[in-house]
Amino acid sequence: MPAKGLTYFGEFRAHWPNLLGATLGLALGAALNHYMTNLFAPPLIEEFGWERSRFALVGTLGLATMVFVPVAGRFTDRFGARIAASIGFTVVPLSFLLLSFMSGDIYEFFGITIFQHVFGVLTTTLVFSRVIVERFDRARGMALSVVMSGAPLVGAFVVPIVGVVVDAEGWRAGYRVLAAISAAGGVAAIALIGGRHKPDPSEPSPARPHARITRGELIAVLKNPAFILIIAGMFFCNLPQVIVSSQLKLVLMENGAPSQLATWMVSLYAISVVCGRFVSGLALDRVSPQLVAIVALGLPALGFLALASPIEAAWLLVGAVLLVGLAQGAEGDIGAYLTSRTFDMRHYSLIYSFLIASMGLATAVGAVVLSMTLSATERFDVFLVLAAAVTVIGALCFFFTGRGSRPDISPASTNATQAA
Repeated sequence: MPAKGLTYFGEFRAHWPNLLGATLGLALGAALNHYMTNLFAPPLIEEFGWERSRFALVGTLGLATMVFVPVAGRFTDRFGARIAASIGFTVVPLSFLLLSFMSGDIYEFFGITIFQHVFGVLTTTLVFSRVIVERFDRARGMALSVVMSGAPLVGAFVVPIVGVVVDAEGWRAGYRVLAAISAAGGVAAIALIGGRHKPDPSEPSPARPHARITRGELIAVLKNPAFILIIAGMFFCNLPQVIVSSQLKLVLMENGAPSQLATWMVSLYAISVVCGRFVSGLALDRVSPQLVAIVALGLPALGFLALASPIEAAWLLVGAVLLVGLAQGAEGDIGAYLTSRTFDMRHYSLIYSFLIASMGLATAVGAVVLSMTLSATERFDVFLVLAAAVTVIGALCFFFTGRGSRPDISPASTNATQAA
């Protein structure tokens, strides 16, 4: 549990190594694909002649992790973040290396991606947000935002670098560079996240972190209205993720942006995600998370509608990317924050795994819908309008977890929630 008596900034001074390690781990693991797939999509499609509608199905591959995700969550609760991350960072760099040897069959690409998804979940927020919520209390919202900002911040700098490599040396060299970056980041993250937390000796000894969750406790969690709304919010807010994770450059080029300009817009998107997350993290520590949700998560709808418009002006494309980026990803901060405040911390990773599974299902459903709309219209417009609508629905789901009121995070209320 977080040490008591530390000030807001004192928590950062005490736990900065863990914060840095978690940030590097989340940024340089499987999350790299969120930005890098955009760069590799055009050369892969051009060289191998893959159809865009079939390539869009890459988003459905997250379904392969749905059965494994709760197992990964329980594994992390039982054995800790360091062991879990060690396994994840063995597989992720290896999978990037395997991608560099592809022969051209799209199913080979799908197979390697599934392999990465299954074990790459051990390099996601499932593992690294636990490092934070165990150590931060007063500054939990900001600390979560710092960690989750690592991926877009790294993306902002790595996307242009890898883009240059892909343009100059080819996509195979690009994947090998990614493998080296991920491996180096994993070693640093694993070294920093473990063995630094020292609980306050004045606090009673907590229950063993690997204590068994009873059937009654699990049923209570699944029936909790807040849990259902958080799951729904994660699903609807992540349904459009297939656009920003693997299709954004293609969308921008369809709207008239040259390839090089579209690459820099992807980088701009990553920077705007970082800025938005810092703002939302600061807000989570000061105002109702439900209020943060309705404001922050409603903004991408405007960006998606702008991308769907027939106007091809560069200023509109930049504005749309900024709007989507400033709010995109805040649902992860809000979901992790509400989970840590509402449920038993001993089972945090297991409970959070259901949120991860909801995100994976949303991405898969979004990919299927995108593939269908592309096959029917050959354009992204229909999906972008749908993305705007479901984003608003997701924001409302998070808002109704507390009807706009700040959750009571006292021990008494937490116990009452667990017993509900």
